[in-house]
Amino acid sequence: MPAPLFEAVPNFSEGRDEAKISRITDAVRATLGVRVLGLHSDPDHNRSVFTFAGEEDAVLSGAVALAKACAAELNLVSQTGEHPRMGVLDVLPFVPLEGATMEGAVRLARRAAEILGSLGFPVFLYGAAATAAHRRDLPDVRRAGYEGVAERLKDPGWRPDHGPHTLDPRRGAVAVGARPFLVAFNAFLDTDDAEVARTIARRVRESGGLPAVKALGFLVGGRAQVSMNLTDLERTPIPVALEAVRSAAAELGTSVESTELVGLAPLAAILDTTRYYLGLRELTADHVLETRLHGPPDS
Repeated sequence: MPAPLFEAVPNFSEGRDEAKISRITDAVRATLGVRVLGLHSDPDHNRSVFTFAGEEDAVLSGAVALAKACAAELNLVSQTGEHPRMGVLDVLPFVPLEGATMEGAVRLARRAAEILGSLGFPVFLYGAAATAAHRRDLPDVRRAGYEGVAERLKDPGWRPDHGPHTLDPRRGAVAVGARPFLVAFNAFLDTDDAEVARTIARRVRESGGLPAVKALGFLVGGRAQVSMNLTDLERTPIPVALEAVRSAAAELGTSVESTELVGLAPLAAILDTTRYYLGLRELTADHVLETRLHGPPDS
């Protein structure tokens, strides 16, 4: 049987300096057994989302190499950007892929957390790897942000799972977790009013409207952006999220100008979206040329 595969989707706090981004990601590319799947860097957010996969030990080695590179290259004291952050390596989630289980992803997250703690990062475990119920949801873990995490470390309920109980201001803290696959999907509005995006985000996120949706509003590239994480595509698929944003935008006198996919999405999600907008009810992966070309031959 093939060994289980895991995906890591670290977010690190640099989206502008291409040389630094290259040096950080090259540390992972040099790791034996790791396959790099994608990199999305945003200068307004000043943040990069990096995706790589492999077997458990290879992904662990890649994650540790990334953390070391972030610590060497980045300084949170001078970092600014639209997106909330609390560390140079801000979030490190592990996702079970082929042959893997969530229990395996939890084990991998906890192994990584222990090593990163030994490297001097205060580490908070979240998602399926959380050690306390109030730390399970990532927004709750990251709520204080970089500016508040030093004070938060003094609270016994928010002591890190691993690493020092005091903060190195250059590197900050990191959230390490295990979670299912999610799709990061953004909608750009035909307005430069960030408050409109924040209002729409409040309406469409789980607490205001759609299940399994996390949303924030920003000003990115001169356009208001509704930034969403869709954490369960069976409960809220991409078209449902987009139509909810469109409806809320229309009520506020604006519209969706364009959309953006950050990182990767599974083929099933792309097919579902195509079925919805093109009315191709019978569309399957077998209608995709590359699927037939690279798949097994017809019998």
